[in-house]
Amino acid sequence: MPVTTVPGTTGPATADTGAHVLDNAAWAALTGPHAHLAERVGRAARYPVDVSPFTAIADPADPGAWQDLATLAGPPGSTTPVTATGTAPEGWEILERGHGVQLVATALRTEPAPDAVELGPEDVPEMLDLVARTRPGPFLPRTVALGRYLGLRQDGRLIAMAGERLRLPGWTEISAVCTDAEQRGRGHATRLVRAVAHGIEQRGDTPFLHAAAENTRAIALYESLGFTLRRRTAFLLVRTPAGPVLDGGPQR
Repeated sequence: MPVTTVPGTTGPATADTGAHVLDNAAWAALTGPHAHLAERVGRAARYPVDVSPFTAIADPADPGAWQDLATLAGPPGSTTPVTATGTAPEGWEILERGHGVQLVATALRTEPAPDAVELGPEDVPEMLDLVARTRPGPFLPRTVALGRYLGLRQDGRLIAMAGERLRLPGWTEISAVCTDAEQRGRGHATRLVRAVAHGIEQRGDTPFLHAAAENTRAIALYESLGFTLRRRTAFLLVRTPAGPVLDGGPQR
């Protein structure tokens, strides 16, 4: 799958590296619109464990950022995910590698879904049940705090949902797109993606999303709706070095 250079995604750049904010989306969210949720040590930050597994560092090429991540992760030898390239400094153990794609809305038609309902904390048990059955990706007890979630109900039962996850300057990620197996093929995901994207555009942001690289069915759906592949992404599950790290714990 070739990587497409998407018009309009070459800026704005971050002040420190000159890179686009989408190049390190989790860091841009945790140090931007979602900073109030962040647990942070210097150049490393993460969401609370019941909100999202996203953990990021300012610059994967900076050894100091990895040192901060080690402190953030806890005692020496702790495990932590991190959105980074496929390498880690000497002394770190890579336990798992994951690969994905990042797509941005370039020709997406957005519109409200009048029959969609707003989902909130009181709906979390149903949302968790739907996620457990459909496996769209991580969704935790307080993930709903990240943004606006919409759902479709049939006879009172939640059958499909989609919502917002990472939010960074000028951009908002669509995530948790899932439909009950018995309800697939009826356009529910399409309607919800367009409706969530409509709300994102109404406040002046551009929708984007991530998908697992092997989830070719979902990628094909998003491309058919008007998303364009921007870049490949990677994450690591790592174990921090067994030696000592700098003093200090997570800061809110």
